[in-house]
Amino acid sequence: MSEPIIRMKNIEKHFVLVIALAGVSVDIMPGECHCLLGDNGAGKSTFIKTMSGVHKPTKGEIIFNGQVMNFERPRDAIAAGVATVYQDLAMIPLMSVSRNFFMGNEPIKKFAGIPFFDHEYANEVTMREMKKMGINLRGPDQAVGTLSGGERQTVAIARAVHFGAKVLILDEPTSALGVRQTSNVLATIDKVRGQGIAVVFITHNVRHAMAVGDRFTVLNRGKTLGTALRGEITPEELQDLMAGGQELASLEGSLGGTV
Repeated sequence: MSEPIIRMKNIEKHFVLVIALAGVSVDIMPGECHCLLGDNGAGKSTFIKTMSGVHKPTKGEIIFNGQVMNFERPRDAIAAGVATVYQDLAMIPLMSVSRNFFMGNEPIKKFAGIPFFDHEYANEVTMREMKKMGINLRGPDQAVGTLSGGERQTVAIARAVHFGAKVLILDEPTSALGVRQTSNVLATIDKVRGQGIAVVFITHNVRHAMAVGDRFTVLNRGKTLGTALRGEITPEELQDLMAGGQELASLEGSLGGTV
């Protein structure tokens, strides 16, 4: 197996008296989909925000491509190749797909020394990149707000990949989607992984994780309960870990099997 593209070593994150992460270690390999699972409050959001430069770890190291990284802000992580697609997607619904695709990275051409947005280039790239992900738009000027939730997720993913993501963090991308839209997003994740890009898939849905995941790490109360390869753990066992099955079993025993 190749070396990890990103290694989180003994990461702790303290917020005054609250310990959100208590020594979490996770390796992310190139071209894998690494699923990070856990119930609400498990530490998933804090962990990915630490990986993506939103938070600085209180203790521990982030090693990216063999070098210790000290991300001061998200822009530093993005520049290194760590991109995050959050649930809100940071898109403007009334703006065209191509404008949203290049928002913050606008291609410019000049006429008589005056800079203008290069619509032709932006439209060509947007249509090409979306087609690679299996989405056939009516046109690049289609408003993002007219797309389905799954298609908007795909725009955000395609945008991150086009601008050089080596590690793509997806924060609950399927949580508010229907069955068909979820299938489209999972297929997109599979395409991204096939390009050699590491995908960190944050979810609480075991079925979605099992559909595309290569490895599975469960967080609970700021600690990892371990990492398992595909085939080493069943969906039922994974669900049990997430739900605190050991605690439930202990409680059931103390109550005489009435839980």
